[in-house]
Amino acid sequence: MSYENILVAIEERIATITINRPAKLNALNKATISDLSKAVSALGSDENVRVIIITGTGEKAFVAGADISEFANYNVVEGAQLAAEGQEALFDFIENLRKPVIAAVNGFALGGGLELAMACHFRIASDNAKMGLPEVTLGLIPGYGGTQRLPQLVGKGRAMEMIMTAAMISAEEAEKFGLVNHVVSQAELLSFTTVIAQKIIKNAPFAIGKAIKSINANFKDGKNGFETEIKSFGECFGTADFKEGTTAFLEKRKAEFTGK
Repeated sequence: MSYENILVAIEERIATITINRPAKLNALNKATISDLSKAVSALGSDENVRVIIITGTGEKAFVAGADISEFANYNVVEGAQLAAEGQEALFDFIENLRKPVIAAVNGFALGGGLELAMACHFRIASDNAKMGLPEVTLGLIPGYGGTQRLPQLVGKGRAMEMIMTAAMISAEEAEKFGLVNHVVSQAELLSFTTVIAQKIIKNAPFAIGKAIKSINANFKDGKNGFETEIKSFGECFGTADFKEGTTAFLEKRKAEFTGK
């Protein structure tokens, strides 16, 4: 499948999606969101892919925000539709994918860029990364899940401050706040993220998917995370991976998981 604004590479069961709009600092427009949605969907269904990494081209920006020129003249209905369609097609879709998605944040992650990173299951940042939600400077609020996911990650008070001041924070502050898991040099970013992905690949794919579902359930209205965990725990017992994992443990050998 060919894409207009992203590059996709697969190596040793790790897929890397690179947002490729360097002239626009990888800003998200409708076409890029569509490309990302299609790519994540395809990779999510690809049995040869176990982990997805999302990053941006170049050293300046992961995603420097949304492409403001596309919606500058929108009305109330069009604005709400923009947010709803984007959340469904990409941001919520990534969050609920049963395959791990890691954001490798290589520079500016602002507005929709930070929202994309937050939709991923966790984040690694380069030491030059800057993050923020500056929408209120445009007379807007975050519309791709930022008001929901940022408080989950950094706490309500910090999220309120970041959104209301529109301030950018450094990679080191983001790590301190719990917004990113690790900070490494720009040169090390993809290799470091790949090492973590390789550790994930060694484990049972079905179980990882159920872990993602169970963790997410704790943050969803009307969902009981404990009940989801209990059901998901039980479902793991019916898999070939469970039989392989326990047999390998008893036989003192490395397990070979199939995801079934």
